[in-house]
Amino acid sequence: MFNRWQTARRAALAALRACPSTVRLRWATIPLTPRTLATTRLAEHWAHALDVTVALGISYPDTVRLWHVAWLAHRSLPYAFAVAGEHAVPVRCELLVPDGQRWQFGPVDAPSLIAGPAGTFCRVGARRLPAEQSGLTVAGPHGAAALRVLRTYAI
Repeated sequence: MFNRWQTARRAALAALRACPSTVRLRWATIPLTPRTLATTRLAEHWAHALDVTVALGISYPDTVRLWHVAWLAHRSLPYAFAVAGEHAVPVRCELLVPDGQRWQFGPVDAPSLIAGPAGTFCRVGARRLPAEQSGLTVAGPHGAAALRVLRTYAI
């Protein structure tokens, strides 16, 4: 099984790398660029790894590799608002990383903000942690709504 997975992984990577970055590939509900499609798969694997490690009581520490999942969650906010039947608005995310870095996504002058630990933000986006239990800070007229609709996957 592992050999089969490694072969499929190599083939998928080769196919995505061969695609021009401007091409849109069919996926779930909307076409995605190769970069975004690869990132959605990465986010999905990370979320399912959380499911397994939590169930087994195994530690699964947050690392800087979560940048991709955080990027996807922020990048998907317009889609998430649309799925919720709401109008998309600019939102800034200021996320803290365990190694001391600070990631920032979105316009500096966005009227709404989500802030806090990157791993927590990613767990909310993967729907592994309820927004209201996250402890993330929200500000502005749409910060709470953005956190409520945040997602890293289609429908």
